[in-house]
Amino acid sequence: MEKSSITSLHLKTADSTPSPRKRQIVHRTRGQRNGPITRLVSPSDLGETIKPFVFLDYFEAQSLTASGFGWHPHSGIATITFMLSGEVSYEDSTGKQGILPRGGVEWMRAGGGVWHTGGAAAGSLVRGFQLWIALPPEQELAPAESVYLPPHQVEESGAVRVVLGQYGSAKSPVAAPPSINYLVVQLKDKEHWRFEPDLGNTVCWVAVQSGMLHTDDNTLASGELAVFEQSDAAIDFHAEGDTIFVLGSAIKHPHDLVLGYYSVHTSPDALYKGEAEIKRLGNKLRSEGRLR
Repeated sequence: MEKSSITSLHLKTADSTPSPRKRQIVHRTRGQRNGPITRLVSPSDLGETIKPFVFLDYFEAQSLTASGFGWHPHSGIATITFMLSGEVSYEDSTGKQGILPRGGVEWMRAGGGVWHTGGAAAGSLVRGFQLWIALPPEQELAPAESVYLPPHQVEESGAVRVVLGQYGSAKSPVAAPPSINYLVVQLKDKEHWRFEPDLGNTVCWVAVQSGMLHTDDNTLASGELAVFEQSDAAIDFHAEGDTIFVLGSAIKHPHDLVLGYYSVHTSPDALYKGEAEIKRLGNKLRSEGRLR
């Protein structure tokens, strides 16, 4: 991932005075690994605590086979993929297809139902995160929408790349639900970064991809995810070694999580409608020879 220039607005030296307010970590996990994919969050565990963020996978592999990213459906959610390295192909039932390179973003609002697939380019070492967010009732059955952003369209503010929402002078072009921020942060050894959430954004978590991250009395190593207590207080981060991590912050999703196999909705009726549309689209893809 290309490194942006560092500005004094967002980064300070390690001896800067830390915030006197300490925001505690309430959950830590390394998730469960299955081949090239490590599942850090699912809707049935930490997803209930940090909703609207209901699912997070970290993937790292020389190649991703069809069993990893073959054709599969979703409804009721949006999936967001950020590529840290390598490149993957993509195709979806809205008719879009292409290549997502390092630093690129895939936004797939499944809404009322969608199918998509992807795989790594030959010989490409791929690393990245795939996040799911639960959609509000007015969007969970909306028409599917896919947006694929090349790296130059992912805006930056200092050491922060804005995948969803906004931070500093940078804003994502993705029309995500309001009050959701999803950031990729890259710090050099001994750099300090303070995150100040928007008012009311009491949900906050981080997942460390590389390096070591210190926050108040806690240390997070590569591969760890941490959930902070519900608050809109600032959090100070200090890097040990060159460090890359993702951070999610939002107003808590106030609705139930009603789960299907690939779907998350706010009610049984919405889930029924989403799964019916998934079935219809699957039959259409089979009739076109795109799905077996």
